[in-house]
Amino acid sequence: MSHGLTARIAHEEFARMIYSLAPMEGLTGSTFRAVHAECFGALDRYYTPFLAPPHVDSGFGKKALKELDPGRGAGLDVVPQLLTKNADEFVWAAQVLAEMGFSEVNLNLGCPSGTVVAKGRGSGFLRDLDGLEAFLQDVCERSPLPVSVKTRLGIADDAEYERVLELYRRCPLAELIVHPRVQKDRYQGAPRWEPYGETLATAPFPAAYNGDVFSVDDRDALLAAYPATRHVMLGRGLLANPALARMMAGGPSVAPAELRAFHDKLFAAYVDEIGGNAVFRLKEWWFYAKFAFANPQAVHRLVRKVRKLDEYEAAVARVFANEPFAEVARFSA
Repeated sequence: MSHGLTARIAHEEFARMIYSLAPMEGLTGSTFRAVHAECFGALDRYYTPFLAPPHVDSGFGKKALKELDPGRGAGLDVVPQLLTKNADEFVWAAQVLAEMGFSEVNLNLGCPSGTVVAKGRGSGFLRDLDGLEAFLQDVCERSPLPVSVKTRLGIADDAEYERVLELYRRCPLAELIVHPRVQKDRYQGAPRWEPYGETLATAPFPAAYNGDVFSVDDRDALLAAYPATRHVMLGRGLLANPALARMMAGGPSVAPAELRAFHDKLFAAYVDEIGGNAVFRLKEWWFYAKFAFANPQAVHRLVRKVRKLDEYEAAVARVFANEPFAEVARFSA
């Protein structure tokens, strides 16, 4: 088989991959999703930043409804993610979401935040495996929507994942998205691929990978190790390079004019939505977007102290006028 034919077959295999956007609080909400899809093309799937389910017999609040509004993401495949350990509220929320037209609901078992974990939610639920299994068996049986899970390996040690994975295998999940770090890692250190590989090989449901896929090379390395991979969730890598999914389908990296147009649309949308607070929302985005430039720290210095809309616009103009672009945008932890 020729090298060219081998490369074409490999590219076709990659093209069948599912690429989704990770739920990142304050960053990948409905406004970001809509603008990103408009500028760079829609990803296969999007997960909302986590939502607290409403109390039984009540509805989602205004903030959550804005996040779930189908008009803000028309044509996008959006999966709501819930953060809870209350089975009745999860099932009630799933019923409300089904009536709104959603086709899947995701449980957050990955958030490492100390305040979330202290309440036994997010990755904190992994401390109570008996309770977690009872919860999952219950909600999978009663939910009108298929239930997927985004998980960490455990709280403090990778060895915990043996019991965690055994638990998941006994539950009728729609999919398990594995972020192969423990809660204590937060987002530091290299993710461990072996537990993901074990999940991929032994789970009776689809498994997806999430964690430090910042470039096409990172994706290729993952697929070389685990060629059965069919779903990769992108987070920080896509915020640094909004064209990352396009590159994984064989397209070009983000160009300076393209990034400027994306920024301007995003900024205008946030100003329309939250007024002057758009500055602070965009400063969060710049923490990642600065890696599109050859000197990320210079970009950081230009935008870090601005607080008013006019100051912000002037700083951004200086960034795009004076800072050279990186050859390929890539997040660096």
